[in-house]
Amino acid sequence: MGLDTEAGGQRSSAGNYVAFVTAGGRPRIGTLDFNTSVITAVAYNSGAPVSSLYEVIELGDAAFTSTAETFPLDKVKLLPPLSGRDVLAVGKNYVEHAEEFHSSGFDSSDKNAQPTHPVIFTKRATSIIAHNDEIFPHPDFSTSVDYEGEIGVIVGKPGFRVAEADAMDHVWGYTIVNDMTARERQRDHKQFYIGKSADTFCPMGPVAVPKERLPETLALRTYVNGEKRQEADTSQLIFSVPFLINTLSEGSTLRAGRRDCHGQATK
Repeated sequence: MGLDTEAGGQRSSAGNYVAFVTAGGRPRIGTLDFNTSVITAVAYNSGAPVSSLYEVIELGDAAFTSTAETFPLDKVKLLPPLSGRDVLAVGKNYVEHAEEFHSSGFDSSDKNAQPTHPVIFTKRATSIIAHNDEIFPHPDFSTSVDYEGEIGVIVGKPGFRVAEADAMDHVWGYTIVNDMTARERQRDHKQFYIGKSADTFCPMGPVAVPKERLPETLALRTYVNGEKRQEADTSQLIFSVPFLINTLSEGSTLRAGRRDCHGQATK
């Protein structure tokens, strides 16, 4: 598809967690140095390898150490930073995108361009694929497949009825998501789930980064074949991350590692 999304400005290798697998190997976790395109494997302090980012989220950075094992990025297969769980997502959460989408003819969710309450939907775990994996366009399912660069919020601590003031204590960090959508399915079904949950419709990564290693305000830019198509930052959110965490946890428990996409950037 030629889509490349970037968030924030942090580019050092520290904390740029990636999931990957070598030929014939088992899934591993490492940190990616964008400058050298080299992955350094991460292990428990005991020396045991780490196979899932869920382990890092649960135990914290102090339980792990970098190893002497390094892998050129072009010699491994990247995996999604997180997988196996549905993504909780929020639609129409940037002001300009909400206005644009409302006038597109595909928005049947609300009479108003800006929602009065967060528009919540899910993307099935089966839609998650890795950075640079091929997106299947489902030609028998949709003729209006669209992209949207997203910042995905990774929950680090479970919570039920989390207060806004405490919400960021439950955030581990962030990743990048491409929120693919079959627009006419979204329009015709008058909700977001079916049009956004098709197989391969949730490319994720390549990295997941702890919030401590990123600025408070995150910028999001999306490029298609080198042409910038989206640019926004989290200060432009209609509903803030703490507000969304409070909303999502009012009636159900948020689980650690669940990805909460918090809206679309301006296209």
